[in-house]
Amino acid sequence: MSQSPKSPTPPTPATGPSPLTPPPPVPTSADVARLAGVSRATVSYVLNNAEAVRISEPTRLKVRRAAEELGYVPHAAARSLRAGHTRLVLLPTSHVPVGPLYSAFLNELQWALRRLDYTVVQYGSLGLTGDEAARAWAELRPVAVISLGEITLSAHNVATLKRAGARAVITMGPDGVPGAHALVMDQQEVGARAAAHLVERGRRRIGVVVPEEDGLELFSAPRLAGARSVAGADVETFPMAYTEESAAALAARWRRLGRDAAFAYNDEYAMLLMRALQDEGLAVPADVAVIGADDLLLGRLLRPRLSTVRLELPTGDHLAELVDRAVREPSELTRRHDLMTAVAVHREST
Repeated sequence: MSQSPKSPTPPTPATGPSPLTPPPPVPTSADVARLAGVSRATVSYVLNNAEAVRISEPTRLKVRRAAEELGYVPHAAARSLRAGHTRLVLLPTSHVPVGPLYSAFLNELQWALRRLDYTVVQYGSLGLTGDEAARAWAELRPVAVISLGEITLSAHNVATLKRAGARAVITMGPDGVPGAHALVMDQQEVGARAAAHLVERGRRRIGVVVPEEDGLELFSAPRLAGARSVAGADVETFPMAYTEESAAALAARWRRLGRDAAFAYNDEYAMLLMRALQDEGLAVPADVAVIGADDLLLGRLLRPRLSTVRLELPTGDHLAELVDRAVREPSELTRRHDLMTAVAVHREST
């Protein structure tokens, strides 16, 4: 007797969701409103930090908790359409200036803008010219652009950004640009204060140490120019990388260079060079007076204590409020805001 063929064993069902299972629905502001027991308008006011409408703190807390529970995130593009502009502040940079002083300044600015409900985006602009950069930045439709001065902008570039919706263009540097607000940080004053301090101490043969690293010319070039502008200063330039090896190589040549003082780009380069000079048997300040810039705490802990140029910068809150005011009250007028003063601080190294 023939046997019937056995039925094939059914496959074991796969665990987990099927590839065809639709994703869970994206929560909406209406979902948040239902869960919180408020109107959609109230949800919008709370989550968009609207200051013109008074909402009680318990209601704000209830809306935020409902949004967090549902995983609701406001749609930035939709909000921009309603407002007529984004809340995006573009901070283009190819090289963020090294050193704790400027890092702290930029971090404080970004936090302050965030508290004002702006989203700060850093944009890598390496290799872009003014025209290329303006078009690239404009594609993101920022409400404001804060240019650190690494790329030279023209009035045409500012107009390109404003046609794309930028309500404010702010430049940081020694010169203003028509149509933009100029936040002037006069780096020449830093070099002039350092060299004048050395000349006053009887040191005229000044070696100015400039970084070999790319991207720091924005600061080092005007500081060098400022040192050269001081009457009585005999200035010679010496490139140095931020490495022990480079500092040691420069220190090994120092006696032959005939320089009785060194002004380094900033305190970090000054400390590196001072240690190398001491390793070469040169006394600071008897043989070489050394001064830096930025007034870092570490310079005060060295022996001898490092003389420096202290930079007095505005707070991040102050600058963020200036940006916010420029956004809320756009103007074609060029306005200049002096942001920095420099003061030489005499310590043991000079």
